[in-house]
Amino acid sequence: MRNKKLFIPIFIVVIILSVIAGMKIQNAVSDDKVDEQVRKFREVLNLTSRYYVDNIDTQKLTESAIKGMLEELDPHSIYISSDQLKRVNEEFQGSFEGIGVEFDVINDTLTVVSPISGGPSEKLGILAGDKIVKIDGASCVKISREDVPKKLRGPKGTEVRLSIVRYGLSDLLEFKVTRDKIPIYSVDASFMFDNEIGYVKVSRFAATTYDEFMQSMIKLKGQGMKKVILDLRSNPGGYLEQAFRMASEFLPAGKKIVYTKSRIKEFEENYNSSGGSFSDIPLVLLVNEGSASASEIVAGAIQDWDRGIIVGETTFGKGLVQRQFDLSDGSALRVTTARYYTPSGRTIQKPYEGGKYKDAMKLDTLEGDNFSHDKDTKDTTRPVFKTFGGRTVFGGGGITPDYFQKLDTLTTYTVQLRRLNVIYEYTEKYMASNRKEIESKYTNYLEFKNGFRISQDMLDGLLDLAKSKGVELNRDSFEKDKEFLVTSLKAQIARDIWGNEGYYALFMYSDEQVTKAVSLFEFAVKLVKGNN
Repeated sequence: MRNKKLFIPIFIVVIILSVIAGMKIQNAVSDDKVDEQVRKFREVLNLTSRYYVDNIDTQKLTESAIKGMLEELDPHSIYISSDQLKRVNEEFQGSFEGIGVEFDVINDTLTVVSPISGGPSEKLGILAGDKIVKIDGASCVKISREDVPKKLRGPKGTEVRLSIVRYGLSDLLEFKVTRDKIPIYSVDASFMFDNEIGYVKVSRFAATTYDEFMQSMIKLKGQGMKKVILDLRSNPGGYLEQAFRMASEFLPAGKKIVYTKSRIKEFEENYNSSGGSFSDIPLVLLVNEGSASASEIVAGAIQDWDRGIIVGETTFGKGLVQRQFDLSDGSALRVTTARYYTPSGRTIQKPYEGGKYKDAMKLDTLEGDNFSHDKDTKDTTRPVFKTFGGRTVFGGGGITPDYFQKLDTLTTYTVQLRRLNVIYEYTEKYMASNRKEIESKYTNYLEFKNGFRISQDMLDGLLDLAKSKGVELNRDSFEKDKEFLVTSLKAQIARDIWGNEGYYALFMYSDEQVTKAVSLFEFAVKLVKGNN
């Protein structure tokens, strides 16, 4: 009997030790498998380095191998070189150190599109349209876009000398610019569309996006905003936490916004609204096929809770979550660690195989009301879900809007004008002679919008410039796109003086998706009342 009593605890201890040993053996086997493949790669790299006919760059080969490996996984697991990582970090941290200009390379010449407000270039009087021809005494004609940041960015407090050609002046202008910290804004514009409707354009989800968004919303509310259009078109995403905080502002406390699932439990997260300041404001959200990831999180939460109307085109369909792992040489690895799900439980990730997406059915040839999402049912492969208000919605292929609205396709003639920067170049020459008059006549872009008219002489000048660049006039195409060209000229002038906000304010009034959004606020109001 005594032996039996001793046997039971000894047996339990043996079982526990066996389990622990088994786990260690499993880990050892798993590690051995990885080590075996690493040894194989090292062997191949050594043999290639030793015996290949030419000298080889082992770093380049290793990076190519890493990229090839990740391409077998999914479209979003990627390797980022140390140089690329610096640029990515600057973009999403919300600032960089440099001279503070938005630029383009036009006709092989580095051209200032716009000085960044409050930056060192603006303070020195550098203007939109100025052409930078020398940097620190060396010619920069024919400089590539990729090389421009290498020349103009640098540590705060350092100096760079610029030689600038300005239209209408015969002599070069010499500037000595002291680099400074330059903010990168993710809210491109915010203004009152009319007496009640506010408009906010968000281009990405960076470290400062939520703060910028809240500043814009508070500003607009102070100007009388009672309804809002949130424009996430062509917003590729970014920080999930920033998207969660934005969505939280539109939802009552406790409402689920997004959650993630992973085979690694510590990578799973749930995000619930903490209650926002704008949970009772009618909302229309604009999206298109360039709206991805964090943008789709916001759109999915708004749609699942029947909180607002989604207008535009089907979103990109990225529902994979990446985690970044920094490597010892300053490069980094972003590997997919989880999938995210909207509140109703749908993943919006579109189908893929390895690093490539499968061809998915396009629904955006359709236009019109899709509140019941009956247009989505044409693709029977997509899983069916219900919003919390009982409407049918679909997963597995982006967020399909509640109202499909495409933008008109431009003719080949107008595409050529844009490709060759004809609109920008004409505006640049026009402003060289007319800037002072416009600035003295109009104190803000709203006065300019209502009072300024594009004359026939201006349109003729645009067409003459196009012809000089080899784009022959197609009268039918011109007439079809005339309204767009008039708006483009006017918006470019507004941007030249009032920056991005002036540009967007001019364009939005002829934007068909914005116009449709405005017309659907009666439905957005009903949704708000139904949720309260």
